[in-house]
Amino acid sequence: MILRKSEPVGRTSARELPANDVSFQHIAIVVGDIDAAFAQLQRHHSRIVSAGVQTLPDWNFDSARIRALYFRDPDGHFLELIQYPANKGEPRWHRRDDALFRGIDHSAVVVRDMERSLAFYRDQLGFTVLGNSFNYGSEQELLSGVKGARVRITSLRGAKGPGLELLQYEAPGSSELLGEGVSPNDLSRWAGQSANDPARFGS
Repeated sequence: MILRKSEPVGRTSARELPANDVSFQHIAIVVGDIDAAFAQLQRHHSRIVSAGVQTLPDWNFDSARIRALYFRDPDGHFLELIQYPANKGEPRWHRRDDALFRGIDHSAVVVRDMERSLAFYRDQLGFTVLGNSFNYGSEQELLSGVKGARVRITSLRGAKGPGLELLQYEAPGSSELLGEGVSPNDLSRWAGQSANDPARFGS
């Protein structure tokens, strides 16, 4: 869809949507020291979503010892700080230097139906599935701000560039707070549609 100059500018995404809404997207920024990065966010009065830095538990093999935090940018979009333990993440994230903020590892989107989304991203676009995890428990709740969160996560990569995570909330399910009254030129419509109705994306 191409908006012409004569067409009105659509609405931006709402500022307080929860992390399990189908319009959710975030960019994950890798840091060398997440406690130092969190302190920097606090000094600049950033809007923190998580209840502090969360360390994912050892029982969750695929995500064990990953440390993460959700926050929002000035426009209300979700961002994530993430610090990988030595046995996870790409080698470039473990380089020995003083850089605090090291780059973008992936983007993440909430999906309603994991298999349908995989049929699009994996089978049609050619992304490679790198792994799966099932995150739940107090750490996941405190990270996302979603009570009772139980999230299936599939990680994908293309030939190069940042990866993609698909997040399916089995509990409490995905919300769709922007479903009513959303116009075709609203940013929120396209944010949620790309992952959840891929057959229509770009139509």
